[in-house]
Formats: sequence, C-alpha cells, structure tokens
Amino acid sequence: MSDLDAPVSGLDGFRRRLDELDDQIARLLGERFDICREIALYKDAHDVPMMQPERVAEVRSRYLTRAREVGLPRDFTEELFELLIAATCRMEDELMDAFSTTRQGQTTTRQDETE
Repeated sequence: MSDLDAPVSGLDGFRRRLDELDDQIARLLGERFDICREIALYKDAHDVPMMQPERVAEVRSRYLTRAREVGLPRDFTEELFELLIAATCRMEDELMDAFSTTRQGQTTTRQDETE
C-alpha cells in the first residue's frame, strides 16, 4: 500500500455506513411507493380524486419542518420533496387510469355477453 492509499482506506468505515444508509433509504422509498399503490386502489374503489392538494401541502410542511430540524439544506429538501410527490402522484394517476380502463373493459364485455 502506498502512502497515498492510507488516507483513502481510512474512508472505508464511512463508506460502509453510507452504503447502509443508502440501502435503508431505498427500502423506505420502496415502502412509500407500495403504500401509494394501496392508496391508488383505495381512491379508485371509493371515487376519491387522485390529487389531494390539502394533503400535499400538509405533507410538504411536515417534510420541510423535519428536514430543517435535522439540518438539511432547504433547497435540497424542496427539490427532493417535489421529485418524490411528482413520482408518487404520477404512479397513482397511472394506476387509477389502468383500473378505470380495466373496469370499462369488464363492463363492455358483460354488455356484449347480454346482447
């Protein structure tokens, strides 16, 4: 090992901790998307509109407050929140459209069978 490798190898413990945190973040984001899929099913089954602006505002406020409490930069937090909400809302919208199309296809098939 050269003298230049020693300082870099001192980063190994930090890198392992970051890798573990990245794994946890990915798992938690996966769980969040799973719940959003369930929400899309619920909204579709109960005719609840996909977009709930008051809920988005509530979550955004809580998200920014929590991020400030743990010292995250505001611009990073806002961008991350917007990305997360955009992705989950898009997924919910696509799922609800697919459910609606499936139901319409089933209705059309039943009508064809009765004619």
